[in-house]
Amino acid sequence: MRVLLSIPSLLPGGAERQFAELAAGLAARGHAVLAVALERGGPLESALGGAQLAVLGKTCRLDNVRVAWKLAGLLRSFRPQAHYTFLTAACVLGGLLKPFFPAVKLVMGLRATDVEHAAYSYGRAGRLMHGLEARLSSMAELVVANSHAGRQDALRRGFSADRTVVVPNGIDTARCRPDRVLGLPLREAWGIQPGELLVGHVARLDPMKDHPNFLRAAALLATQRPGLHFVCVGAGPEGYAAELRSLADGLGLADRLVWTGGRTDMPAVYNALDALCLSSAYGEGFPNVLGEAMACGVPCCATDVGDAAQVIGDMGGVEPKSNPEALAAGLEGLLDRLGREGGGLRSACRERIVANFGVERMVEDTEARLEKLCAEPWP
Repeated sequence: MRVLLSIPSLLPGGAERQFAELAAGLAARGHAVLAVALERGGPLESALGGAQLAVLGKTCRLDNVRVAWKLAGLLRSFRPQAHYTFLTAACVLGGLLKPFFPAVKLVMGLRATDVEHAAYSYGRAGRLMHGLEARLSSMAELVVANSHAGRQDALRRGFSADRTVVVPNGIDTARCRPDRVLGLPLREAWGIQPGELLVGHVARLDPMKDHPNFLRAAALLATQRPGLHFVCVGAGPEGYAAELRSLADGLGLADRLVWTGGRTDMPAVYNALDALCLSSAYGEGFPNVLGEAMACGVPCCATDVGDAAQVIGDMGGVEPKSNPEALAAGLEGLLDRLGREGGGLRSACRERIVANFGVERMVEDTEARLEKLCAEPWP
């Protein structure tokens, strides 16, 4: 097959890593793959494997026409059988170009659910793009959601049930694997003493991740467990970061919580943790952070968003969103269980991800669906 994959950028993120893994996986299976970043590249360029890369350099909304023209040129010159778009901006652009390339099968990739646009400064534009994506979905021969929650959200938005399928994200279990020694330098740098427990929150600083929920739960836990420490890993706007740090200090967490900013050494980060918490309020599809942490043998407690419950299974806890008391109780129960089961629970977490959510399974499933789609005659 010849496949063109498009996405806004290759900066670190869950969707971006899945994009890179898919591009590399399809290329490794002998397919011709062109990965297109509409705006800019980034660190994940190195994960593209044998796929070609084109960066179109979009700088602002006024640059949309030039970028559309450049993408159209790539569709003409590369001559793909399928154009697989990741995230709303790419899906909208793919839908708008579809009438000019009717023989190229359009695949829209949906990565999030129940986004609350009002929480962002670009809320109105986000709502417009979200609505346009749904309207243009009729142009797509196939829509791939990375979660069952995402598919249900798409159907509510007007996507076709017949053309919308689920392909769960794939976790690179060779990259994410248990190695407690790998995490020791980070624990030392963060001031965690031997025998002390560390709960991590790994997410960009974004309203959807609901850090205040985690911080309030952490404050409740801190009163019950004197030796418990916390770490927040992720970057975000400085103004919002300052608000969160102020909240944490006001909750009495200043001496129990480390803010690391963004990091790229995620296997080391996961292996430094005893447990991981995902406190999101909305927007999640398949939360990669849960799969990656569990592949490293780290049990998780999450709010009930997206497919978190399907990823965790019975290996951890899933609590109502926006409820710090429930989240604190869930984390307390998880730490108690970890104290009882120890290595057995860690091993079971990894085995669940290896058995159900490996990256090879995602690539194989996607490849099979694309091959079937490309074999269908153009009407």
